[in-house]
Amino acid sequence: MTRAIVVLQARTGSTRLPGKVLRPLGRHTLIGHCLRRLKAADVGPVIVATTTLPADDAVVEEAARYGCAAYRGEEQDVLARYAGAARMHPSRFVIRATADNPAVDIGSAARLLTEVEHAGAEYGIEDGLPCGAAVEVVAADTLHRVALLTEDARDREHVTLFITRHRFAFRTVAPLAPADVRRPDLRVTVDTPADAAFMDAVLRRFDDEPAPAPLARIVAAIDVMASRRAA
Repeated sequence: MTRAIVVLQARTGSTRLPGKVLRPLGRHTLIGHCLRRLKAADVGPVIVATTTLPADDAVVEEAARYGCAAYRGEEQDVLARYAGAARMHPSRFVIRATADNPAVDIGSAARLLTEVEHAGAEYGIEDGLPCGAAVEVVAADTLHRVALLTEDARDREHVTLFITRHRFAFRTVAPLAPADVRRPDLRVTVDTPADAAFMDAVLRRFDDEPAPAPLARIVAAIDVMASRRAA
């Protein structure tokens, strides 16, 4: 059994921006950026949790391009997909990431794992990161327990919603993010065409670099872009 696995949920059927996970943002697709950054975190194998729909064959192929395995399950029951991936790759902890976030903080997973372990917690998320830069850590046993406890469609879709709605029943931590990435005022997620255009402009600045840029450098680039627009 490994210490942790990273499970990235991804599908092409986004209602607000269909096909966005395969949309190019600079040199890589949105999901490609996510996978590069989560692999660079170096906390465990990265598995893409997608659906059994034929349209998501392309997601599986894109995961393979970045050297990542895939687990396929029901479209709406994302919690079952996570539980299935966790059964296929047994570990003590599951790191939850979503394919909306091409600038996820590379260092967050390792920091959060350490905090969760030291506190003997079941769930953790860092506080103060830009919108779209965080991951969540869930104890695998807790994930499987939640999958048995709830049939609520919202809980099944949002994976950790049951835990956050019932925090009193779980041991949780929410450590403050480091100062150089503590920017809750910034948005680095992709949910709309405007988000995609913005993150394309940001990430193109790093196209020529062989490794994904740390979040602190992305934050600095966004600040430079904002100052130039304001000048």
